[in-house]
Amino acid sequence: MVSKAKLAIIGLAALGSVASALQASTPAEAQSGAASWYGPGFQGRRTANGERFNTHSFTAAHRRLPFGTRVRVTNTTNGRSVVVRINDRGPFVGGRVIDLSQASARAIGLGGVARVRLSRL
Repeated sequence: MVSKAKLAIIGLAALGSVASALQASTPAEAQSGAASWYGPGFQGRRTANGERFNTHSFTAAHRRLPFGTRVRVTNTTNGRSVVVRINDRGPFVGGRVIDLSQASARAIGLGGVARVRLSRL
């Protein structure tokens, strides 16, 4: 018969294995690619998470990151960065990794499309 102590140790080991497997399946914490911005035409419309879009807030659209995730976006051309909160889905243009609000884009000197590095916080 197996003692309660041995069962507890086996349970903890199994829990550790599950945690390791979950960490291994977590998406990469950093991503690089093209960024663009969206703004005036979407002002006040609902975002994918249900809130109203505000082009003056530091928010962004990403295809997969959970809503509420904070991401540091760094313009690799000039080194400027901004922290944004994911509240929408997109971008819907191929080759881009993130769509920034107008305020976020201005903060990093993005006028159209630029290469950026994303770091999940």
